[in-house]
Amino acid sequence: MPGLSGPYPVGTVSLRLVDGSRPDPWVTSRPYRELMVDVRYPARTAAGYRRAPQMLPGAAAGFTALNSLSGVPADRVDWAATRTHAREGAPAERRSGPFPVLLYSPGAGDPRTLGTTLCDDLASRGYVVVAVDHTYDASAVEFPGGRVESSVLPAEYDRAYPDPGRITALLRKAITVRVADTRFVLDRLPRALPRALCDTPDFDRLGMFGQSAGGFTAMQTMHDDPRIAAAADLDGLLAHQQEDRTPGNLSTVAADGVDRPFLLIGKDGNDLRTVPSWQAVWQHSHGWHRGLSLRGAEHATYTDAVALVPQIARRLRLPRSTVVNNIGTIAPRHAIDAERAYVAAFFDRWLRGRDDHGLLEGPSRRHPEARFF
Repeated sequence: MPGLSGPYPVGTVSLRLVDGSRPDPWVTSRPYRELMVDVRYPARTAAGYRRAPQMLPGAAAGFTALNSLSGVPADRVDWAATRTHAREGAPAERRSGPFPVLLYSPGAGDPRTLGTTLCDDLASRGYVVVAVDHTYDASAVEFPGGRVESSVLPAEYDRAYPDPGRITALLRKAITVRVADTRFVLDRLPRALPRALCDTPDFDRLGMFGQSAGGFTAMQTMHDDPRIAAAADLDGLLAHQQEDRTPGNLSTVAADGVDRPFLLIGKDGNDLRTVPSWQAVWQHSHGWHRGLSLRGAEHATYTDAVALVPQIARRLRLPRSTVVNNIGTIAPRHAIDAERAYVAAFFDRWLRGRDDHGLLEGPSRRHPEARFF
């Protein structure tokens, strides 16, 4: 995993959260909704604390089975072997806190841990970052004791295909469930944190970000819940469609707009001219907003694939096309630096009142791949 850019070491704790107020919407035999979240936070020290794995063995096996990375032979990769820069149970930094809170939602079918590069880095910069696994949506969720619950989305899609109406209903349900998950986490988390972390997060300064369906979730949650003060969408369309460029079936966040700040970051070619749902939210919103794309970026550039796939390709001697098909032609280091810089600058401005020295106002020599809408 790429090294951290912030001044703090990072601690982490995983929590199981149970929503007894609703049966599971995907598996109706389960009388309650059950989630796993990772909480990353600025730590006082990392010395003597074990580096957390990116994926637990059961979750890694589920990720292998679903394998959404084009051309990567997933069964030749030990996804449980990667270690993050977060230290399990490290003591929280108290002198500089409390810290703003950011929620992270992954793409459809992805585990919460596929956004570790950005989540860990934001924690190192002074945020409490809460990554949410959407059970039965994520490839696999491993609960305490080793129980694993796998994604039902492939089977649900097979049942819906090829009926356009049923596919739209499935996409709408997926986002509805994700937003409900997120709002439950916001309700439950303050009481669920270990005592040693209770004073670390500042829930009055709250933002959310995500990739793909996770970016959609972040924007829709901000539309539905006034607690979210700012949201960043990393290449997630805002309509119940399968393709970015297909018009229609707008979400309520796209149709209504929002009155709070948001940031859109797209793959190469995704902008207001090509993504109708982005054009809609842009036109209907009255708060501050910015948008940019990264030249040479692909959809998975905004996940840990940008760091891992090039390394895997070298080790397994995979063709250059495997890297390009997954993360585009952008240099991985440039993509990681730009994503970190723009997302951090956005939340620093709106949750901390910090000056971004013009970074969010237009082109920058530091990030020449960035093209503002």
